Amino acid sequence: MQPLAVHHVSIMVPDVEKALDFYTDVLGLEQRPDRPELGIGGAWLDAGPQQLHLVEGETPPGLGQHFALLVEDLDATIAELRDRGVEVGDPRPIGRSLQSFVSDPSGNLIELHQAQP
Repeated sequence: MQPLAVHHVSIMVPDVEKALDFYTDVLGLEQRPDRPELGIGGAWLDAGPQQLHLVEGETPPGLGQHFALLVEDLDATIAELRDRGVEVGDPRPIGRSLQSFVSDPSGNLIELHQAQP
């Protein structure tokens, strides 16, 4: 097997509309219009060439699981989120890169990651 990339990540959210507002309005992802009818609530979002799938259901307990969004300028991203009243952690080094964490309204953990060459 030779994976080419991560295509999408799916997360559980009890309130799809609230999560959709957060991911599109606050984090800037774009909702896809091509989600098929699956018989359960949800939404598909674009995060650059990858996707995030919101699936209606109970959020599992946080045990460290998360996904990361790559950002160009972590300090500017943190400042923008804090200006909007979003709680976000301070940046910290991870190898040569920087990371910070924020939770969505359902309690899903999201890493904000600024890669360093």
